[in-house]
Amino acid sequence: MLPLNLHHTAIAVRDLDKALREVATLFGVEPLTREIVDEQGVEEAMVPFGGSFLQLLMPLDADTPVGRFLDRRGEGLHHVAIQVADIDAALAHLESDGVELVDRTPRSGGGGNRIAFVHPRALSGTLIELIEVH
Repeated sequence: MLPLNLHHTAIAVRDLDKALREVATLFGVEPLTREIVDEQGVEEAMVPFGGSFLQLLMPLDADTPVGRFLDRRGEGLHHVAIQVADIDAALAHLESDGVELVDRTPRSGGGGNRIAFVHPRALSGTLIELIEVH
């Protein structure tokens, strides 16, 4: 399993409109996409940054993974996403190496991409998302 790219860095925010205004002021960039991802319980915006993206995540309600994250830790870095060519093969590789996974099978993410999460204990307390881009 070789990573293809750092796909995005995700930041959890309470107010997506405010965060997008701040990014536009700081860096002069606008989101490439903005969508509600019901399965993840978020509204997300993908802002292009060179060869990857800054993903801003706002929970749809407090009882979602990102909502609980905000309650516990406040706004800030949520996860780092690594693009892989074959997410099923990547998960099988990690599982065979004994890596602790949040997801053993992929789920649907923003843009219809397939995603899965690796537990933060696997890499210095950082949540890692694997993403297979279609």
